[in-house]
Amino acid sequence: MNRIFLFIGALSACIAVGLGAFGAHGLRGRLEADMLAVFETGVRYQMYHALALVALGLAQRPEPGRLAAAAGGLFIAGSLCFSGSLYLITLAGARGIGLVTPAGGLMLLAGWLVLALAALKSARTAPPPGG
Repeated sequence: MNRIFLFIGALSACIAVGLGAFGAHGLRGRLEADMLAVFETGVRYQMYHALALVALGLAQRPEPGRLAAAAGGLFIAGSLCFSGSLYLITLAGARGIGLVTPAGGLMLLAGWLVLALAALKSARTAPPPGG
């Protein structure tokens, strides 16, 4: 699972960098300023969660626990829904999918909460230092 999170996170970060460059150079002058800001929000949140997946993938444990794996899954689904819907709204004018954006945002929030729970659980079950 760690390798999967690392792979998806790295790939998502690569895509975010490419889309960020596309937005900065290819969309200026083609999109209204408010729509360009929406696109940039999608790129920014995609990168945040790509980095979170990379961190999960690089975690010290050989495999993440169930909660950490669930958090990673929520980051992936949330990024697809949140950022993906913003890209479709700005590039394809697909305003009808606007309800997908907040659903994706809720998945991202849930991912962070589940990751926090995973950290608490890990702290409780970890052996004492030096022992």
